[in-house]
Amino acid sequence: MVPRDAIAKQLAFTLGAIDVPGLGGKYEGKVRDCYTVGDRRVLIASDRLSAFDVVLTTIPFKGRMLTELAAYWFEQTSHIIRNHVLEYPHPNVVITREVEIIPVEVIVRNYLAGSAWRDYEAGRAISGIELPKGMKKAQQLDSPLITPSTKAAKGSHDTPISSDEVVSSGLVEKSLWEEVCAAALQLFTFGSKKAAERGLLLVDTKFEFGVLRSGTGRAELLLADEVLTQDSSRYWIADSYQERFDAGEDPLMLDKEFVRRWLIERGYMGDGTPPTIPDDFRVDVSLRYMDAYEKITGSTFTSEIGSPAAAIAEVLKEVR
Repeated sequence: MVPRDAIAKQLAFTLGAIDVPGLGGKYEGKVRDCYTVGDRRVLIASDRLSAFDVVLTTIPFKGRMLTELAAYWFEQTSHIIRNHVLEYPHPNVVITREVEIIPVEVIVRNYLAGSAWRDYEAGRAISGIELPKGMKKAQQLDSPLITPSTKAAKGSHDTPISSDEVVSSGLVEKSLWEEVCAAALQLFTFGSKKAAERGLLLVDTKFEFGVLRSGTGRAELLLADEVLTQDSSRYWIADSYQERFDAGEDPLMLDKEFVRRWLIERGYMGDGTPPTIPDDFRVDVSLRYMDAYEKITGSTFTSEIGSPAAAIAEVLKEVR
């Protein structure tokens, strides 16, 4: 793990955004800058931190950790479903196949946490699903649930939607949606098993899928975006979960839910101007992401101090 003082030094070199002239059309997401080059897509993971669909600040080494952890999981899950990855020319960069992204975020939940708990506490259904009365915060569900949401543009908020609405609204054709849901549950089951081997609970996660069409018109479903990272998933420490749940205490977390809670405590849930994120907290977030990376992969995270921008631009000179 990178020492705290080194992470603090990296605050001056975090990657907020990068422009690569001549690379192609650019789309800037909440975390990744995306370029389309022919039938390929270049995804550059910045160090931007978002919560409640709003970009807040940057976190040292975050983009690299996300890319390397996603690479780990893409390889681990390749026996379940093919993914969009072609190559990793830099620790912050992945080059992928250009696919038709399915316009729905596929969220799988196994515990009542985060926005699902907030909706439940307020008496609302969760993506059209009515849960039993009397459930508690952080309680395990009877079985994993798929709770879709729309894919909002940067600066807008994702909106929960039921599986029936996904199909009835024409967002996804019925047979394709059934294939998506089956793949998502397989991936979640596998991720939960691997997390348990590392002493972790996979609480919930977001998957994105795309369709790759061949010259003959055949369509293949691929796993896209990122998979089972700290940005897209909640992880809790397993061995203390039951004791803390029985005592009414929050689980020990290894994800960015603690960032959301920090914001909520300051009265922010995505509307208006977010509070300023202090540097000490930015370092705390980096350490939290690093701890998750190391626990999940079993590997030590290392990185040099300095901006990755020049190295990224250099390796992408060959991508035209």
